[in-house]
Amino acid sequence: MSKTPILRATATDWKITGAIAAVCAIAVGGAYFTADIRDSELAPAATAAPDQVEVLAQAPKNFEIAFELPNQMVPGQHRALASKGLLITHEGDTIIASDVNGKEKWHYTHKNAELCSLGSAWDKVVATYRNNAGCGDTVAINAATGQYSDTRSAINSEEVIPLSSNDRVGTVSTDRIDLWRSDMVRTIEYGDVQAKQEPDMQEHEDCSINSALTRTENLALTETCPDDTSVTWLRLVGATPEDSRKPEVTTNIGMANEGSRLVAVGQESAAVYQPGEKPRIDSYDKSGNTIASTEVAASPDVTHASTPYAPATADLPHHMSWFDGERLYLFTPSELKVDHVLEDAIGTGVALGERLLMPTKKGIAVVDWSTGKTERTIKIDRGGYTGPVFLTIAGTTIVEQRGETAVGLTAL
Repeated sequence: MSKTPILRATATDWKITGAIAAVCAIAVGGAYFTADIRDSELAPAATAAPDQVEVLAQAPKNFEIAFELPNQMVPGQHRALASKGLLITHEGDTIIASDVNGKEKWHYTHKNAELCSLGSAWDKVVATYRNNAGCGDTVAINAATGQYSDTRSAINSEEVIPLSSNDRVGTVSTDRIDLWRSDMVRTIEYGDVQAKQEPDMQEHEDCSINSALTRTENLALTETCPDDTSVTWLRLVGATPEDSRKPEVTTNIGMANEGSRLVAVGQESAAVYQPGEKPRIDSYDKSGNTIASTEVAASPDVTHASTPYAPATADLPHHMSWFDGERLYLFTPSELKVDHVLEDAIGTGVALGERLLMPTKKGIAVVDWSTGKTERTIKIDRGGYTGPVFLTIAGTTIVEQRGETAVGLTAL
């Protein structure tokens, strides 16, 4: 019976092994010293935010200022973010979560990287940063604890704006749209895709996107294409196609207006502002039918907007809303028909109890959304600030976004 030979390492073997180990150490060390994580710091919450968030039951008689915090808006963002009853603000390299008194609960700092987009869904804060492949580095942080949840890194456009709903978060640019689910896995990419894995996956990759909104499984977008730039196309797309790389377009509507822009989206519909001598808002269903059309005043917000257009929208229990730069529109949720036009508004509002709290020049109006009538106005002293104001609810605090400052108001 032959014996199995005993293998012994020679001096040459040890030299080769040592060389391989050295190369691996250099590679790991290099990755460590060049990785983005070395430029980031996460200081989580000492205690998690409660599962049940306390909120105001109804509009109070009065407000007082509880705090003022710097809050730099990213392009396309209009109002402050809130998640799990915490206010989410951004200043410089840092994202901060604060409680109803303005006290910091946790923060995340990412140095040497520009914040491209900021959103929230699924009780998470989702931040996208610029890398050497565009706005492609994304981190999701658990809002209640300030702990890491998920990350993703991919090629993206150089300039993006946020795109989000209760079900999706992503980005949109003139070139492409990306939407992600709660674990940061992409559910759809639309448009001009770099580093294509397969050809003919994108039907309209040569078109230029000029607005986009999403709700549940409906992704709505408008774009113009090089064959006829005088026509704007409204496309309704499934938000979760079988293959995320191949969009499933359900509706194509050509509109003979190069300035058409989305201003509201429903689960199976979309509303588009049509500029011109007689501006109007048209609403369409998935069959391509016009289900509502209303003549409206010219919108300064659309007229002076950059592309892609990011409408200032806010959801209410019985309406979708859009601030056009001078007035607030309330749409019915299904047909997206213009239900009320509130001329005194200076931004989007929030729902409290069975009423709409709407910012005005004098303060915060308490509006009956079934009639569109203001019942009373809670006076707010904003000092010398005269610009637009956008409201957010963070627990029991109403937050006014005034320019680059978030002002917390507590009930009296």
